[in-house]
Amino acid sequence: MISYMIDKIMSYTSVSDKEKINRLLELDCNMYANLGTDSTKTEKLEVKKNSRAIYRAIKEIDANIGRSLLEHMDK
Repeated sequence: MISYMIDKIMSYTSVSDKEKINRLLELDCNMYANLGTDSTKTEKLEVKKNSRAIYRAIKEIDANIGRSLLEHMDK
């Protein structure tokens, strides 16, 4: 499902690159906001995996921002 949403955002032609990045980050934020103390380890790992996919998509738009997000994720 997340790959569909990423592809959909990336395919927008009438939206600026900045707006695409904002929408992708909003998607990432919503995933983390829906995690709670009762979330399982599997759910947390899935969100992290999806987050990495979002950051890779951002890297396609702006290499510096995407690289920075991926580096901070690995710390």
